[in-house]
Amino acid sequence: MVNNLLTTAPFYTPVQNGIRQVEDRMYSVTNGHHPDLKSALDHIISSGGKRIRPAVTLLTGDMLGADRDKLISLAAAIELLHTATLIHDDLIDGALLRRGNPTLNAHWTPGATVLTGDFVFACAAVLASETDEVELMRIFAETLSTIVNGEITQMFSKHGEDLHKEYYERIYAKTASLFVLATSAPSLLSPIQEETYDAAQRFGYGIGMAFQIIDDVLDFTGDQVAVGKPVANDLRQGLITLPTIHYYKLHPEDLDLALVLRGEVINNDRFDHLITQIQSSGAIEKSVQEADRFVKQGLDALQELPMTPENKALEELANYILDRHR
Repeated sequence: MVNNLLTTAPFYTPVQNGIRQVEDRMYSVTNGHHPDLKSALDHIISSGGKRIRPAVTLLTGDMLGADRDKLISLAAAIELLHTATLIHDDLIDGALLRRGNPTLNAHWTPGATVLTGDFVFACAAVLASETDEVELMRIFAETLSTIVNGEITQMFSKHGEDLHKEYYERIYAKTASLFVLATSAPSLLSPIQEETYDAAQRFGYGIGMAFQIIDDVLDFTGDQVAVGKPVANDLRQGLITLPTIHYYKLHPEDLDLALVLRGEVINNDRFDHLITQIQSSGAIEKSVQEADRFVKQGLDALQELPMTPENKALEELANYILDRHR
């Protein structure tokens, strides 16, 4: 199932057929297992999502001349890795809906949900192994380690003095690391990997960091009904993102924010007032400017890579990531 929201995006056109092959590969790896498990996984896969990571993987690989069959397996592995993290995230957060659909933990016990997420991680590893590239498997495993370590750090650490640095480290682990995998791993399947790996990695880092920053902006500015969460849901859960950090730098005297940073509870009226203050302070605009800088860094790296139609599509994809807040 290819997400219809993307079929009109110019960057999607060169890899539309490839995305279908990626989804077929994702379905195939779940065959031969417990019927309830297969049914759950088929539902999760068919619920779609933007498929932005497979698109990045395929476009990068095609730009660099990577082996197409191995590239399909890699793209499917990366999307399943992403899917597994979402299964565990939904359980940790107690989320009952994702993209308007019931989450797995809305129907299954926590134990069954954890095991399903573990199974999807294993399926992702199986697909990655189909590339027959040891170095690729190493960075795949490192990415999984980075993601899990980031989640553990977020759960157990308190806010330190350098909120900005902590935020960058967190969103790299949560989001940008997968984008780096989606751009650097295809280089390892390419005949010109030595000349392209570093630039491809920097491109993935730039667009991955921007992607999460814009997600955090949308948490404050998005349509509550469309996103299925209350406005500023992250802040309500005690998670400090870039708009809040910029507001804190502008207004360190705000007592309500100081209480939130200490993990204390304030009533709904004061919380709503704090959110309004953040929205009107210029913090949103400063956050978008940071995302724009990351996209520009990524595009600078992209200029070092082969000037093919896929290169142009990746440029359009980078601009799409930034434009989502408009």
